Amino acid sequence: MDGRSPTYADFWPRYLREHGRPSTRTLHYLGTGLALLLLATAVILRDWRLVPAAVVSGYLFAWIAHAAIERNRPATFTHPWWSLISDFRMFGLWASGRLKSHLDAAADQKQ
Repeated sequence: MDGRSPTYADFWPRYLREHGRPSTRTLHYLGTGLALLLLATAVILRDWRLVPAAVVSGYLFAWIAHAAIERNRPATFTHPWWSLISDFRMFGLWASGRLKSHLDAAADQKQ
């Protein structure tokens, strides 16, 4: 993403366009899913050493996707909190089968 979005409403469609390839999103889902699993395990086992592993797994998969597939710079560097929120939002929309309409709307906004 080049530059900063002034509002989250502006950021969200740009974020989705920066995750336009299904393989990029798949790596994000793997990282986010593993991060959530590690966080849940940390809470259940009260093993807080798993928390850094959750953070690393979440970002590692995403950054690999941006470097190797999209060939763009992760939104984390311009909007760290909005990017984190959007990772979970995208994951939740995908898991609930509601992501396509958001991807379509983001694509339409670019045109």
